[in-house]
Amino acid sequence: MSTAREQILGNLRKALGRGHLSPDREAQLDARLSASGGAVIPARGRVEGQARITAFCDEAARVGTTVARVPSSAAAPAAVADYLAEHDLAADIRLAPDPFLADLPWSEQAALSTSAGPARPTDTVSVTTATAAAETGTLVLASGPESPTTLNFLPDTHIAVLLAETIVGAYEATWSAVRAADGPLPRVVNWITGPSRTADIEQTLLIGIHGPRRQHIVLIDGQDT
Repeated sequence: MSTAREQILGNLRKALGRGHLSPDREAQLDARLSASGGAVIPARGRVEGQARITAFCDEAARVGTTVARVPSSAAAPAAVADYLAEHDLAADIRLAPDPFLADLPWSEQAALSTSAGPARPTDTVSVTTATAAAETGTLVLASGPESPTTLNFLPDTHIAVLLAETIVGAYEATWSAVRAADGPLPRVVNWITGPSRTADIEQTLLIGIHGPRRQHIVLIDGQDT
């Protein structure tokens, strides 16, 4: 133990009116700290099946994220086109260079123009996947060659295309999803809950200051394409 650390702990013991720990007590504490006990998971993080998906969609709506549920991957591009048309948004979209997104039938949507890669200053709509999705309507996006972080923050509109199985429930389970992904651990993991917002200036809520003004999820209930 370093001298500085011992001094800090000594000051704490003195303030609490305690002396050095006995060997038995120190062994008990070491055993407790080294044990890998599970975290306490709130009720909303423990639901399963369709209840988990419904709860996620409800929480996403609470934070200003819209959700469209589709029966298959093949229906996802049409759902993206419908959302952009409904909100009178540009149909030029920047895709994450992810094989799952690349395999979707974008060419069947004549109104859409797609390109893939990191976000550029002129991009207004991005479409990504997510490594996981958690209990508060939160998207968990791990950085990497197939998931450029710029797509999560630069365009005004961020659309995430998710398989229902991506929704894991509790926050703690998202780390298992990150570790289970192919390749090394990502350098950055972004947890995004709803559109960008801040009330730092005079407690006035402002949308889109540090990221997208709109967040939309296309949730694929089935796995067939």
